[in-house]
Amino acid sequence: MPIVYGTPLSPFVRKVMVALAEKAIPYDFEVIMPINPTPEYKKISPLGKVPAFRDGERTLCDSSVIIAYLEKTKADPPLYPTDAYDYARALWFEEFGDGGLSRIVGPKIFRPTIMAKITKQQADVAAIGKVVAEELPPLFDYLEGELGGKDWLVGSRFSIADIGVATQFVNLQLAGYGVDAKRWPKLSTYVSRAHVRPSFSDAIGKAKAAIPG
Repeated sequence: MPIVYGTPLSPFVRKVMVALAEKAIPYDFEVIMPINPTPEYKKISPLGKVPAFRDGERTLCDSSVIIAYLEKTKADPPLYPTDAYDYARALWFEEFGDGGLSRIVGPKIFRPTIMAKITKQQADVAAIGKVVAEELPPLFDYLEGELGGKDWLVGSRFSIADIGVATQFVNLQLAGYGVDAKRWPKLSTYVSRAHVRPSFSDAIGKAKAAIPG
């Protein structure tokens, strides 16, 4: 059985968890924290990051690489569009989540909030609020415009585009923030639509359970 290495709190680990669930691929999970990774783990993930993945003797790292592998090993249901332009657009939205939303949500909102809980200290709510008020709106405006009247970001079905974007909103919500439904009604509805899918709701439950008390 395949093994996923990482923590349910990572949006990138969650991407893989959701993809596996969508494809109904059973797997084992081994908790690895990307802080001072062991030499053994770095043999699988040379940069020491999560997630990593093992399928028999085959090992992979990086969420995008792992999901691309899963698509080739079990094509149904597809997570990548077949149309060339839609395929490229889906990869773009995945990158928008990985390299855009994550750079704000992760280090500036989620981590400070969770670290405050771990250390039993007060988070800098003012600094986090400033980020939420100034840095996220342009990205939310973009997504609102791209959604238009569609259920999903690319084409007519759930894809890697939605996994890559919606996983970042889980961490935003775990930190106590969300999408203003009055300002971004389409985006708010979209995030809810993605998160109630069984694949996402299960991963969200595991993330909530992993938050330090």
